[in-house]
Amino acid sequence: MTESTPQRLTMGQLFAFFIPLGVSASLVTISHVIINSTLARSSDPEVIIASYAIGLSMLAVIERPAILLRQTCSALVRDRTSFKAMTNVAVCLLIGMFAAGLVISYTAVGKLLFLHLFGVDDTMLQAIIHVYRILMFVSIFSGIRCLYHGIIISNMRTKWLTIGMLIRLLVMYALSLYFIRTGKVTSGEVGAIIFLSGMIIEAAMSYWEGSRLARSLPLKKEGHDIEKAGQILKFYRPLLFSSFIAVIIGPAINAMLGKTTDIKLAIASFAIAASLTQLVQNFFSYTHQIVLNFYRKDSALAIRFVVTCGFIPTVLIGILGYTPVGPWFMEHIMGVNERLMIASLHTLRVFMFTALLFPWLDFCNGLIMLRGQTKVMMFSQTANVALTLVSLIICIAATPGWNGMIGALAQSLGIAGELCVVLYAIRSSSPGIGRKAEPSL
Repeated sequence: MTESTPQRLTMGQLFAFFIPLGVSASLVTISHVIINSTLARSSDPEVIIASYAIGLSMLAVIERPAILLRQTCSALVRDRTSFKAMTNVAVCLLIGMFAAGLVISYTAVGKLLFLHLFGVDDTMLQAIIHVYRILMFVSIFSGIRCLYHGIIISNMRTKWLTIGMLIRLLVMYALSLYFIRTGKVTSGEVGAIIFLSGMIIEAAMSYWEGSRLARSLPLKKEGHDIEKAGQILKFYRPLLFSSFIAVIIGPAINAMLGKTTDIKLAIASFAIAASLTQLVQNFFSYTHQIVLNFYRKDSALAIRFVVTCGFIPTVLIGILGYTPVGPWFMEHIMGVNERLMIASLHTLRVFMFTALLFPWLDFCNGLIMLRGQTKVMMFSQTANVALTLVSLIICIAATPGWNGMIGALAQSLGIAGELCVVLYAIRSSSPGIGRKAEPSL
């Protein structure tokens, strides 16, 4: 399907576009299951898994600029000229991320970060650095993957994201079996090697399909004015800054849960409930792509799509929180004891509010990106952080016995604040204000 096709869009076409994206996002969680289950078979699983997890936490920070290439490319690239500008920006980012990886891996900066920011002890430091020396290459291949994902998505070839993820998982699983059967699971580096191998495969698949699609684009699309790297950066920079603002939320919640009545129960129940909520939400984390790729063609259909799908995450979380499905899943799949299960269920019920708001927030963020108003996302993310922190402080002071529910409530109120700012920006700029900022898609 191309933008020149005169046929009217159908809901089936939107689902055919969206479902492969949702499936690929959901499959990501299996990657970590494969790695953690592999490392759990080592002689000292707690230390080895911890060294890998801490290295992965550092990767999550360094990798953020790469992840945002997907949305940026999908929103701005419509011809070979804009793709060349996008590629120039991506290359500079990848060089920067690689330089940051080298500094963290081979200078005292990395040691200071791991010792003081992540609070690791001296006995684990060297093992963590060895893990990160492998993981730093993951961010490079992740950037390549996300760049070409943008081309694949905007050309409606989303099935390739699912295909790439499935092949990645097969390779990771095969490597996992190799390390387990040969008895070579001796350090967190094994997990890093498995993760890197899978990412290389996914990046190669994305490059293979994405580069073919890029060559088929017109040299210059009429009416599309994205030609220079500076135009790309004007859109991209606010996305990057807002994503780094969001980094505060996770550590803040965990720190404040340390002041609840039952610290261990609070942190554990929040972690379990949050992981289940994230598992459900991952499938709907590409709602913004419906806006970027279909809203201008048929805005009514795009809105009808989010109305149709927007309540599904809440229903799924409700089923886990209020029916026997949740307790069964936590007991038999996750191995949670009864006391922790009850606390996790209470926390999960609060997360229904987050699940209700998330698809709408992602849809509205898609509108913001479509209009080129990404600066708004810096303010909305700031509102999210501010409301989350205020809610945490008030709840800890007033009701510390709520334990993990405090974190879920604070996170939900933060998302509500973010959505309010985005809605205000959309309303105030429609139909006239801010339209000049829209990229030509």
